[in-house]
Amino acid sequence: MGETVYIIGHKNPDTDSICSCIAYAELKRKQGVSAIPVRIGNINRETQFVLNYFGVPEPELLATVKTQVSDLNIDQISPVSKDVSIQTAWKIMKKNNRRILPVADENGKFLGLITLSDITRNYMDTLESNILSASKTPLRNIVETLKANLVTKNNKECCLTGKVVIIAMEPENVAPFVEPGDIVLIGSRKDTQRKAIELHASCLILTCGIKVDTDILALAEKSGCIIMETNHDTFSTARLIYQSVPVGYIMTKKDIVCFRPTDFIDSIRDKMIQTRYRSYPVVDEDGAIKGFIARYHLLSSRKKKVILLDHNEKTQAVDGIDEAEILEIIDHHRIGDIQTVKPIYFKNDMVGSTATLIASLYFENGVRPEKKTAGLLYAAIISDTLKFSSPTTTRLDRTTAEQLAEYAGLDTEDFASQMFQAGSVLNGLSVEEILNYDFKEYTLNGCKVGIGQVNSMDPEETERMREPLLNYIEQARQQNAYGLLLLMITDVIKKGSYILYAGENASLTHAAFKEAESADGSIFLDGVISRKKQVVPLISEATRNLVTMG
Repeated sequence: MGETVYIIGHKNPDTDSICSCIAYAELKRKQGVSAIPVRIGNINRETQFVLNYFGVPEPELLATVKTQVSDLNIDQISPVSKDVSIQTAWKIMKKNNRRILPVADENGKFLGLITLSDITRNYMDTLESNILSASKTPLRNIVETLKANLVTKNNKECCLTGKVVIIAMEPENVAPFVEPGDIVLIGSRKDTQRKAIELHASCLILTCGIKVDTDILALAEKSGCIIMETNHDTFSTARLIYQSVPVGYIMTKKDIVCFRPTDFIDSIRDKMIQTRYRSYPVVDEDGAIKGFIARYHLLSSRKKKVILLDHNEKTQAVDGIDEAEILEIIDHHRIGDIQTVKPIYFKNDMVGSTATLIASLYFENGVRPEKKTAGLLYAAIISDTLKFSSPTTTRLDRTTAEQLAEYAGLDTEDFASQMFQAGSVLNGLSVEEILNYDFKEYTLNGCKVGIGQVNSMDPEETERMREPLLNYIEQARQQNAYGLLLLMITDVIKKGSYILYAGENASLTHAAFKEAESADGSIFLDGVISRKKQVVPLISEATRNLVTMG
């Protein structure tokens, strides 16, 4: 499978939007596409009932498809442990042509950075400080760096103290130069070796391949002095030993500018301009290092790949849709304003539910949906068509639903009753939640219009909530500058809708539905249950007439 493709429905998702996304993602995966269904809003009660009924988890929330750091081809650089030597780090850099390495603990948590400039600075600092002692360099690092043979039996994790001293003089002249704990680089003179041990040196390093004699070894072990042998000459040994310092001592660990995989490209671009470092570590929310990015990576960003279902208008689409690559659109609404940079697969048909189109794609490709998937698609069709009572219902909706119900093994009457009861939403919700339960925004001939829709099976509850809802609708209209804001409360039993409305252009409602003006901002429209076919087109025509007359 290739890059991830996100199957996305509209904002304030309904049952058709969610179930169609889940089902289409399944079909795409069967066709070899790495498809993931996502949602861009909260699941409503009806949809939650459907998902629970069939034992399907709700899709993950995707807040935006704007390009993020995770969409970049960042440099993948394996971290090193803070205990590895400078020499090891340098060899890794040289082998992989790197100028920087991340340092992490055993769990991958980011600790700091080691750069070539850090290594150079450390090499110069050895002239001014006892860095082996200060850095608590483990014996193991020194043995590995010098490719030495550890003659005495010592714990390689122990740390040496003292400064590094080169002894090439008569024994009687050694005392002023060697202090207890010092590391002594020495040649073949046994009397000088013995003198250094007597002065309590912590370690003798015999250079040029010289082997320690038995009596010197016995004296060293008695005194607790470490002895190792290396084939390097004395000058090389003195130069290399400082490369055994662990990178954790010299790494940069303060004031590091890091980015997260979830950071947006727009924000990190500004940060890069302000700081101008060569590269920046990418660290996830758990502190684990994921790689590095530089300015040139911004040119390699991959747009998120998306397929849009049940909508094709920007106001209903996921945030950042202009930055995504749209591969397909499958919808049953009017053609909206989403544009693409190249031709795509666009399926739009006059059916009552997007799920009908998705099911058709299963059948056309010779794929039978799984039992639970068939159940989801059936639920979506009867939800969007109000069990085939909506004027949007077609013969294809009916025949498709019948086939899906058979695949799912459903008692259709009992299931539909339970689903609509679960979706009767007025009871227990705030006025804000009711308006936004299934809300869509349109721009109709220059007029900003918002239309929410909910189902109700309780006329008394509808009447009780009418006044609070009207007050909130007016408040929401003013806050969001709507020319017209409507709420359809569709009575599943009466097969009609209460229309609560407010707006500077409230007369549009009466012009659209040929109803007399209402004193309280509400009317009941018998037989009107489809927002898509019975409300939006009429409001659109009314706004067109308003513009023409204006």
